[in-house]
Amino acid sequence: RSTFDVAVVGAGIVGLASARELVLRHPALRFVVLEKETELAHHQSGHNSGVIHSGIYYTPGSLKAKLCVQGAALCYEYCDQKGIPYKQCGKLIVAVEQEEIPRLKALYERGLQNNVRDLKLIGAKEIKAKEPFCRGLMALDSPYTGIVNYKQVAQSYAEDFKEAGGTILTDFEVTNMEMAKESSSENEDGLKYPVIVRNSKGEEISCQHVVTCAGLYSDRLSEISGCSPEPHIVPFRGDYLVLKPEKCYMVKGNIYPVPNPRFPFLGFHFTPRMDGSVWLGPNAVLAFKREGYKLLDFSPADFLDAVLYSGLWKLVLRNLSYGVGEMYRACFLSAQVKQLQRFIPEVTVHDVLRGPSGVRAQALDSDGNLVDDFVFDGGSGDIGSRILHVRNAPSPAATSSLAIAKMIADEVKQRFEL
Repeated sequence: RSTFDVAVVGAGIVGLASARELVLRHPALRFVVLEKETELAHHQSGHNSGVIHSGIYYTPGSLKAKLCVQGAALCYEYCDQKGIPYKQCGKLIVAVEQEEIPRLKALYERGLQNNVRDLKLIGAKEIKAKEPFCRGLMALDSPYTGIVNYKQVAQSYAEDFKEAGGTILTDFEVTNMEMAKESSSENEDGLKYPVIVRNSKGEEISCQHVVTCAGLYSDRLSEISGCSPEPHIVPFRGDYLVLKPEKCYMVKGNIYPVPNPRFPFLGFHFTPRMDGSVWLGPNAVLAFKREGYKLLDFSPADFLDAVLYSGLWKLVLRNLSYGVGEMYRACFLSAQVKQLQRFIPEVTVHDVLRGPSGVRAQALDSDGNLVDDFVFDGGSGDIGSRILHVRNAPSPAATSSLAIAKMIADEVKQRFEL
Protein backbone atom coordinates (compact mmCIF):
# COMPACT_ATOMS: atom_id res chain seq x y z
CA ARG A 1 0.00 0.00 0.00
CA SER A 2 1.41 3.42 -0.99
CA THR A 3 1.57 6.12 1.68
CA PHE A 4 1.07 9.87 1.27
CA ASP A 5 0.75 12.87 3.54
CA VAL A 6 -2.26 14.30 1.68
CA ALA A 7 -4.58 12.72 -0.90
CA VAL A 8 -6.60 15.03 -3.18
CA VAL A 9 -9.67 13.28 -4.61
CA GLY A 10 -10.70 14.60 -8.04
CA ALA A 11 -8.54 15.68 -10.98
CA GLY A 12 -10.73 18.47 -12.25
CA ILE A 13 -9.33 21.98 -12.49
CA VAL A 14 -9.96 22.78 -8.78
CA GLY A 15 -8.43 19.54 -7.55
CA LEU A 16 -5.35 19.91 -9.75
CA ALA A 17 -4.88 23.60 -8.87
CA SER A 18 -5.16 22.75 -5.17
CA ALA A 19 -2.73 19.82 -5.42
CA ARG A 20 -0.27 22.03 -7.31
CA GLU A 21 -0.46 24.79 -4.68
CA LEU A 22 -0.05 22.30 -1.83
CA VAL A 23 3.03 20.59 -3.27
CA LEU A 24 4.66 23.95 -4.09
CA ARG A 25 4.13 25.12 -0.50
CA HIS A 26 5.15 21.84 1.12
CA PRO A 27 7.82 20.26 -1.11
CA ALA A 28 8.96 17.88 1.65
CA LEU A 29 5.53 16.21 1.91
CA ARG A 30 4.09 13.50 -0.34
CA PHE A 31 0.91 14.32 -2.27
CA VAL A 32 -1.31 12.18 -4.50
CA VAL A 33 -4.28 13.06 -6.73
CA LEU A 34 -6.87 10.27 -7.13
CA GLU A 35 -9.06 10.38 -10.26
CA LYS A 36 -11.75 7.88 -11.24
CA GLU A 37 -11.43 8.54 -15.00
CA THR A 38 -8.48 7.53 -17.15
CA GLU A 39 -7.96 11.16 -18.22
CA LEU A 40 -7.79 14.45 -16.34
CA ALA A 41 -10.35 17.30 -16.33
CA HIS A 42 -12.86 14.98 -17.99
CA HIS A 43 -16.13 16.34 -16.60
CA GLN A 44 -17.07 19.93 -15.63
CA SER A 45 -13.53 21.18 -16.31
CA GLY A 46 -13.64 19.80 -19.85
CA HIS A 47 -17.29 20.63 -20.59
CA ASN A 48 -17.54 24.35 -19.85
CA SER A 49 -17.82 27.49 -21.96
CA GLY A 50 -14.16 28.47 -21.47
CA VAL A 51 -14.89 32.01 -20.26
CA ILE A 52 -12.43 33.83 -17.98
CA HIS A 53 -15.00 35.70 -15.89
CA SER A 54 -14.24 39.14 -14.51
CA GLY A 55 -16.41 38.90 -11.35
CA ILE A 56 -19.41 41.12 -12.10
CA TYR A 57 -22.38 38.99 -11.05
CA TYR A 58 -21.46 37.82 -7.60
CA THR A 59 -22.69 39.16 -4.26
CA PRO A 60 -20.18 41.73 -2.93
CA GLY A 61 -18.16 40.24 -0.10
CA SER A 62 -18.91 36.64 -1.15
CA LEU A 63 -16.17 34.09 -1.79
CA LYS A 64 -17.27 33.96 -5.43
CA ALA A 65 -16.75 37.70 -5.87
CA LYS A 66 -13.41 37.81 -4.10
CA LEU A 67 -11.94 34.62 -5.59
CA CYS A 68 -13.17 35.32 -9.13
CA VAL A 69 -11.54 38.77 -9.28
CA GLN A 70 -8.29 37.40 -7.81
CA GLY A 71 -8.52 34.24 -9.94
CA ALA A 72 -8.97 36.06 -13.25
CA ALA A 73 -5.77 38.05 -12.68
CA LEU A 74 -3.90 34.89 -11.62
CA CYS A 75 -5.27 32.98 -14.64
CA TYR A 76 -4.01 35.56 -17.14
CA GLU A 77 -0.64 35.71 -15.37
CA TYR A 78 -0.34 31.90 -15.36
CA CYS A 79 -1.24 31.60 -19.05
CA ASP A 80 1.37 34.24 -19.90
CA GLN A 81 4.02 32.36 -17.90
CA LYS A 82 3.20 29.00 -19.47
CA GLY A 83 2.52 30.22 -23.01
CA ILE A 84 -1.08 28.98 -22.91
CA PRO A 85 -3.10 30.84 -25.56
CA TYR A 86 -6.08 32.94 -24.51
CA LYS A 87 -8.06 35.85 -25.95
CA GLN A 88 -9.16 38.88 -23.95
CA CYS A 89 -12.16 39.35 -26.23
CA GLY A 90 -14.37 41.13 -23.66
CA LYS A 91 -18.02 40.74 -22.79
CA LEU A 92 -21.15 42.82 -23.28
CA ILE A 93 -24.10 42.29 -20.92
CA VAL A 94 -26.88 43.70 -23.08
CA ALA A 95 -30.23 45.20 -22.08
CA VAL A 96 -32.68 44.75 -24.96
CA GLU A 97 -35.80 45.90 -23.06
CA GLN A 98 -36.33 49.17 -21.18
CA GLU A 99 -37.22 47.25 -17.98
CA GLU A 100 -33.76 45.62 -17.96
CA ILE A 101 -31.87 48.93 -17.72
CA PRO A 102 -32.28 49.42 -13.92
CA ARG A 103 -31.01 45.84 -13.38
CA LEU A 104 -28.08 46.52 -15.71
CA LYS A 105 -27.15 49.66 -13.79
CA ALA A 106 -27.38 47.75 -10.49
CA LEU A 107 -25.07 45.14 -12.01
CA TYR A 108 -22.59 47.88 -12.93
CA GLU A 109 -22.60 49.10 -9.31
CA ARG A 110 -22.09 45.54 -8.10
CA GLY A 111 -19.15 45.10 -10.47
CA LEU A 112 -17.57 48.30 -9.13
CA GLN A 113 -18.02 47.04 -5.54
CA ASN A 114 -16.29 43.82 -6.55
CA ASN A 115 -13.33 45.78 -7.99
CA VAL A 116 -13.85 44.46 -11.52
CA ARG A 117 -11.44 46.14 -13.91
CA ASP A 118 -12.35 48.60 -16.67
CA LEU A 119 -16.15 48.32 -16.43
CA LYS A 120 -18.30 50.87 -18.21
CA LEU A 121 -21.88 51.37 -19.36
CA ILE A 122 -22.29 52.00 -23.08
CA GLY A 123 -25.20 52.99 -25.35
CA ALA A 124 -26.67 51.56 -28.54
CA LYS A 125 -24.07 53.15 -30.87
CA GLU A 126 -21.12 51.83 -28.88
CA ILE A 127 -22.73 48.38 -28.74
CA LYS A 128 -22.90 48.39 -32.54
CA ALA A 129 -19.29 49.56 -32.80
CA LYS A 130 -18.15 46.59 -30.69
CA GLU A 131 -20.66 44.00 -31.94
CA PRO A 132 -22.01 45.13 -35.33
CA PHE A 133 -24.80 42.52 -35.43
CA CYS A 134 -25.96 42.98 -31.84
CA ARG A 135 -28.95 45.16 -30.97
CA GLY A 136 -29.45 46.64 -27.51
CA LEU A 137 -30.46 49.78 -25.65
CA MET A 138 -27.58 49.76 -23.21
CA ALA A 139 -24.79 47.37 -22.26
CA LEU A 140 -22.26 46.76 -19.54
CA ASP A 141 -18.88 46.50 -21.23
CA SER A 142 -16.31 44.25 -19.53
CA PRO A 143 -13.15 44.26 -21.67
CA TYR A 144 -11.25 42.23 -19.03
CA THR A 145 -13.36 39.11 -19.72
CA GLY A 146 -11.58 36.52 -21.85
CA ILE A 147 -11.63 32.95 -23.13
CA VAL A 148 -9.24 30.03 -22.72
CA ASN A 149 -9.21 26.24 -23.04
CA TYR A 150 -9.57 25.20 -19.39
CA LYS A 151 -8.72 21.56 -20.10
CA GLN A 152 -5.32 22.77 -21.33
CA VAL A 153 -4.93 24.90 -18.18
CA ALA A 154 -5.85 21.94 -15.94
CA GLN A 155 -3.35 19.67 -17.73
CA SER A 156 -0.67 22.31 -17.21
CA TYR A 157 -1.45 22.34 -13.45
CA ALA A 158 -1.04 18.54 -13.50
CA GLU A 159 2.37 18.84 -15.15
CA ASP A 160 3.47 21.38 -12.53
CA PHE A 161 2.26 19.04 -9.78
CA LYS A 162 4.13 16.03 -11.16
CA GLU A 163 7.31 18.04 -11.78
CA ALA A 164 7.24 19.12 -8.12
CA GLY A 165 7.12 15.47 -7.04
CA GLY A 166 3.37 14.81 -6.86
CA THR A 167 1.74 11.52 -7.90
CA ILE A 168 -1.45 11.19 -10.00
CA LEU A 169 -3.37 7.89 -9.94
CA THR A 170 -6.05 7.65 -12.65
CA ASP A 171 -8.73 4.94 -12.92
CA PHE A 172 -8.96 5.16 -9.11
CA GLU A 173 -12.63 5.59 -8.16
CA VAL A 174 -12.84 6.25 -4.43
CA THR A 175 -15.57 4.11 -2.85
CA ASN A 176 -14.50 3.94 0.78
CA MET A 177 -12.54 5.85 3.43
CA GLU A 178 -11.84 4.45 6.86
CA MET A 179 -9.39 4.62 9.72
CA ALA A 180 -6.77 1.87 9.81
CA LYS A 181 -7.68 -0.96 12.19
CA GLU A 182 -5.73 -0.94 15.44
CA SER A 183 -4.03 -4.20 14.50
CA SER A 184 -2.50 -2.53 11.45
CA SER A 185 -1.16 0.30 13.62
CA GLU A 186 1.60 -1.88 14.98
CA ASN A 187 4.05 -0.55 12.43
CA GLU A 188 5.06 3.07 12.14
CA ASP A 189 3.20 3.60 8.83
CA GLY A 190 -0.11 2.56 10.39
CA LEU A 191 0.26 5.23 13.03
CA LYS A 192 1.54 7.94 10.72
CA TYR A 193 -0.88 7.32 7.81
CA PRO A 194 -4.12 6.28 9.54
CA VAL A 195 -6.65 7.03 6.76
CA ILE A 196 -7.20 4.24 4.23
CA VAL A 197 -8.73 5.33 0.90
CA ARG A 198 -10.03 2.40 -1.17
CA ASN A 199 -11.18 2.25 -4.78
CA SER A 200 -13.81 0.19 -6.62
CA LYS A 201 -11.22 -2.47 -7.51
CA GLY A 202 -10.15 -2.98 -3.89
CA GLU A 203 -6.85 -1.11 -4.27
CA GLU A 204 -5.96 1.27 -1.47
CA ILE A 205 -3.61 4.02 -0.38
CA SER A 206 -2.88 5.32 3.12
CA CYS A 207 -2.59 8.97 4.01
CA GLN A 208 -2.72 11.44 6.87
CA HIS A 209 -5.28 13.83 5.38
CA VAL A 210 -7.76 14.05 2.49
CA VAL A 211 -9.01 16.98 0.39
CA THR A 212 -12.00 16.19 -1.84
CA CYS A 213 -12.71 18.20 -5.01
CA ALA A 214 -15.27 15.86 -6.53
CA GLY A 215 -17.71 18.20 -8.31
CA LEU A 216 -20.76 16.16 -9.28
CA TYR A 217 -19.97 13.61 -6.55
CA SER A 218 -19.02 15.99 -3.73
CA ASP A 219 -22.07 15.09 -1.62
CA ARG A 220 -21.55 11.34 -2.06
CA LEU A 221 -17.88 11.52 -1.13
CA SER A 222 -18.79 13.52 1.93
CA GLU A 223 -21.28 10.84 2.92
CA ILE A 224 -18.73 8.06 2.33
CA SER A 225 -16.39 9.82 4.76
CA GLY A 226 -19.09 10.11 7.43
CA CYS A 227 -19.60 13.86 6.92
CA SER A 228 -22.85 15.70 6.11
CA PRO A 229 -24.66 14.87 2.83
CA GLU A 230 -25.87 18.51 2.66
CA PRO A 231 -25.74 20.50 0.45
CA HIS A 232 -27.17 17.95 -1.97
CA ILE A 233 -25.95 17.89 -5.58
CA VAL A 234 -28.62 17.92 -8.30
CA PRO A 235 -27.22 17.66 -11.84
CA PHE A 236 -28.47 20.09 -14.49
CA ARG A 237 -27.53 19.50 -18.11
CA GLY A 238 -26.79 22.49 -20.31
CA ASP A 239 -27.07 21.93 -24.07
CA TYR A 240 -25.26 24.30 -26.40
CA LEU A 241 -25.93 25.18 -30.00
CA VAL A 242 -23.05 26.20 -32.26
CA LEU A 243 -23.03 28.77 -35.05
CA LYS A 244 -22.19 27.31 -38.44
CA PRO A 245 -18.55 28.22 -39.29
CA GLU A 246 -19.60 30.57 -42.11
CA LYS A 247 -21.74 32.57 -39.64
CA CYS A 248 -19.17 33.02 -36.85
CA TYR A 249 -18.33 36.51 -38.15
CA MET A 250 -21.53 37.74 -36.46
CA VAL A 251 -20.01 37.40 -32.95
CA LYS A 252 -16.75 39.02 -31.85
CA GLY A 253 -16.82 38.70 -28.04
CA ASN A 254 -19.07 37.31 -25.31
CA ILE A 255 -22.66 38.59 -25.45
CA TYR A 256 -24.71 37.93 -22.32
CA PRO A 257 -28.27 38.74 -21.19
CA VAL A 258 -29.07 40.82 -18.13
CA PRO A 259 -29.78 38.24 -15.38
CA ASN A 260 -33.36 38.06 -14.18
CA PRO A 261 -33.53 37.47 -10.40
CA ARG A 262 -36.88 35.67 -10.86
CA PHE A 263 -35.13 32.80 -12.66
CA PRO A 264 -32.54 30.44 -11.17
CA PHE A 265 -30.21 30.30 -14.21
CA LEU A 266 -28.59 32.93 -16.40
CA GLY A 267 -30.13 32.29 -19.82
CA PHE A 268 -28.76 32.08 -23.36
CA HIS A 269 -25.51 33.78 -24.30
CA PHE A 270 -23.02 33.90 -27.17
CA THR A 271 -19.56 32.54 -26.38
CA PRO A 272 -16.63 32.59 -28.83
CA ARG A 273 -14.18 29.71 -28.38
CA MET A 274 -10.43 29.41 -28.75
CA ASP A 275 -10.86 27.22 -31.85
CA GLY A 276 -12.83 29.98 -33.61
CA SER A 277 -16.25 28.42 -33.12
CA VAL A 278 -19.12 30.18 -31.33
CA TRP A 279 -21.26 28.40 -28.71
CA LEU A 280 -24.82 29.54 -28.06
CA GLY A 281 -26.66 28.73 -24.83
CA PRO A 282 -26.80 26.82 -22.63
CA ASN A 283 -30.26 25.89 -21.47
CA ALA A 284 -30.70 24.20 -18.07
CA VAL A 285 -32.67 20.97 -17.69
CA LEU A 286 -32.54 18.27 -15.04
CA ALA A 287 -29.97 15.62 -16.03
CA PHE A 288 -31.12 12.02 -15.47
CA LYS A 289 -27.50 10.97 -14.91
CA ARG A 290 -24.79 12.87 -13.05
CA GLU A 291 -22.40 12.56 -15.95
CA GLY A 292 -25.09 12.29 -18.63
CA TYR A 293 -24.04 14.51 -21.53
CA LYS A 294 -26.55 13.05 -24.01
CA LEU A 295 -30.30 13.56 -24.09
CA LEU A 296 -31.10 9.88 -23.43
CA ASP A 297 -28.38 9.20 -20.82
CA PHE A 298 -30.08 7.69 -17.78
CA SER A 299 -28.96 6.32 -14.42
CA PRO A 300 -31.76 4.93 -12.21
CA ALA A 301 -29.72 5.65 -9.06
CA ASP A 302 -28.92 9.26 -10.06
CA PHE A 303 -32.50 9.89 -11.24
CA LEU A 304 -34.04 8.62 -7.99
CA ASP A 305 -31.44 10.49 -5.95
CA ALA A 306 -32.55 13.75 -7.61
CA VAL A 307 -36.33 13.29 -7.74
CA LEU A 308 -36.63 11.95 -4.19
CA TYR A 309 -34.88 15.02 -2.79
CA SER A 310 -37.45 17.44 -1.37
CA GLY A 311 -35.26 20.45 -2.15
CA LEU A 312 -35.58 19.77 -5.90
CA TRP A 313 -39.38 19.77 -5.75
CA LYS A 314 -39.41 23.05 -3.86
CA LEU A 315 -37.16 24.58 -6.54
CA VAL A 316 -39.33 23.16 -9.35
CA LEU A 317 -42.61 24.39 -7.87
CA ARG A 318 -41.20 27.89 -7.38
CA ASN A 319 -39.96 27.99 -11.00
CA LEU A 320 -42.54 25.86 -12.80
CA SER A 321 -43.12 28.09 -15.84
CA TYR A 322 -39.37 28.65 -16.26
CA GLY A 323 -38.70 24.90 -16.06
CA VAL A 324 -41.41 24.06 -18.61
CA GLY A 325 -39.96 26.74 -20.91
CA GLU A 326 -36.46 25.26 -20.60
CA MET A 327 -37.76 21.78 -21.45
CA TYR A 328 -39.65 23.16 -24.45
CA ARG A 329 -36.55 24.99 -25.67
CA ALA A 330 -34.48 21.83 -25.21
CA CYS A 331 -36.77 20.03 -27.67
CA PHE A 332 -37.33 22.75 -30.26
CA LEU A 333 -34.43 24.48 -31.98
CA SER A 334 -36.63 27.37 -33.11
CA ALA A 335 -37.48 28.22 -29.48
CA GLN A 336 -33.79 28.51 -28.63
CA VAL A 337 -33.07 30.61 -31.71
CA LYS A 338 -35.90 32.97 -30.70
CA GLN A 339 -33.98 33.70 -27.48
CA LEU A 340 -30.81 34.44 -29.48
CA GLN A 341 -32.66 36.75 -31.90
CA ARG A 342 -33.36 39.14 -29.02
CA PHE A 343 -29.67 40.09 -29.33
CA ILE A 344 -28.75 39.23 -32.93
CA PRO A 345 -31.92 39.34 -35.06
CA GLU A 346 -30.06 38.00 -38.13
CA VAL A 347 -29.51 34.55 -36.56
CA THR A 348 -31.87 31.96 -38.07
CA VAL A 349 -32.56 28.28 -37.45
CA HIS A 350 -30.48 27.53 -40.58
CA ASP A 351 -27.41 29.20 -39.02
CA VAL A 352 -27.10 26.87 -36.02
CA LEU A 353 -26.34 23.24 -35.24
CA ARG A 354 -26.80 21.24 -32.06
CA GLY A 355 -23.55 21.32 -30.12
CA PRO A 356 -21.95 19.81 -27.01
CA SER A 357 -23.44 19.58 -23.51
CA GLY A 358 -22.15 19.99 -19.99
CA VAL A 359 -23.54 18.94 -16.62
CA ARG A 360 -23.51 21.44 -13.78
CA ALA A 361 -23.13 20.18 -10.21
CA GLN A 362 -25.82 22.37 -8.68
CA ALA A 363 -25.82 22.36 -4.89
CA LEU A 364 -29.32 22.65 -3.39
CA ASP A 365 -30.36 22.98 0.21
CA SER A 366 -33.42 21.23 1.66
CA ASP A 367 -35.53 24.38 1.19
CA GLY A 368 -34.95 24.30 -2.57
CA ASN A 369 -32.51 27.22 -2.63
CA LEU A 370 -29.56 27.16 -5.02
CA VAL A 371 -26.41 27.28 -2.90
CA ASP A 372 -24.85 30.26 -4.57
CA ASP A 373 -21.44 30.59 -2.95
CA PHE A 374 -18.46 28.28 -2.75
CA VAL A 375 -18.73 25.91 0.25
CA PHE A 376 -15.76 24.28 1.99
CA ASP A 377 -16.18 22.15 5.10
CA GLY A 378 -14.88 19.19 7.06
CA GLY A 379 -16.41 16.96 9.66
CA SER A 380 -15.93 15.57 13.11
CA GLY A 381 -14.72 12.27 14.42
CA ASP A 382 -11.59 10.33 13.49
CA ILE A 383 -11.95 10.62 9.72
CA GLY A 384 -14.04 13.80 9.47
CA SER A 385 -11.38 15.81 11.31
CA ARG A 386 -8.81 14.69 8.73
CA ILE A 387 -10.83 15.76 5.68
CA LEU A 388 -11.55 19.03 3.90
CA HIS A 389 -14.42 18.87 1.40
CA VAL A 390 -14.88 21.32 -1.45
CA ARG A 391 -18.67 20.98 -1.36
CA ASN A 392 -19.78 23.52 -3.94
CA ALA A 393 -17.54 25.00 -6.62
CA PRO A 394 -19.67 25.90 -9.66
CA SER A 395 -18.88 28.65 -12.17
CA PRO A 396 -16.67 30.70 -11.83
CA ALA A 397 -14.57 27.91 -10.26
CA ALA A 398 -12.41 27.44 -13.37
CA THR A 399 -11.61 31.18 -13.51
CA SER A 400 -11.05 31.18 -9.75
CA SER A 401 -9.06 27.92 -9.60
CA LEU A 402 -5.68 29.39 -8.59
CA ALA A 403 -7.32 31.68 -6.00
CA ILE A 404 -9.42 28.77 -4.65
CA ALA A 405 -6.24 26.70 -4.46
CA LYS A 406 -4.51 29.33 -2.30
CA MET A 407 -7.50 29.42 0.03
CA ILE A 408 -7.63 25.62 0.26
CA ALA A 409 -3.88 25.46 0.95
CA ASP A 410 -4.32 28.03 3.76
CA GLU A 411 -7.23 26.02 5.19
CA VAL A 412 -5.33 22.72 4.96
CA LYS A 413 -2.34 24.21 6.76
CA GLN A 414 -4.54 25.56 9.53
CA ARG A 415 -6.80 22.50 9.95
CA PHE A 416 -4.17 19.82 9.60
CA GLU A 417 -1.21 21.80 11.00
CA LEU A 418 1.02 20.93 8.07
